[in-house]
Amino acid sequence: MTNLILPDSNVYIGAVRAGRDPFQHFAEGIADHDWEFATCGMVMLEVCRGQRDPNVLRRYRERFAVMIFLPTTNATWERATELAWMLDRRGIVLPAQDLIIAACALQAKAVVLTADAHFYQIPGLQVMKPGF
Repeated sequence: MTNLILPDSNVYIGAVRAGRDPFQHFAEGIADHDWEFATCGMVMLEVCRGQRDPNVLRRYRERFAVMIFLPTTNATWERATELAWMLDRRGIVLPAQDLIIAACALQAKAVVLTADAHFYQIPGLQVMKPGF
C-alpha cells in the first residue's frame, strides 16, 4: 500500500537549516518504504516565498512540479473553515495556513510530515514527525 506524505513547510526549512537538501532528505527517507510525497499550494507558497536566490527558487519550483499536487478545491476550503470553527470553539486557534494544509491532507487521506505539534490537535489528521 502506498502512503501519501504531505510535508509541511517547516520540514523544508528545518532541512535547509541543517544543511541538507530537503528533497534529497525525502528520497533517503523513502528508500525502505512505499511512500509518495505530495505538496499543495500553501506549502509551495510558504517555502518559495522565503527563497532569496532565484536559482534555488527555480530548483524548488521544478521539484514541486513533479510531486503529486493536492489542489485546494471548494471542498478543501469548506473543510478548513469547518475545522477552524470547531477548533476555535474549543479554544484551539491554529494558523489559517496550517488549517488549509491539514484540509488538503484530509481530503487526500495523506499524512502530514511536520515538526509543528499543533497538527496533532486536528481530529482525524494523521501526523508524522520528521526524522524518518
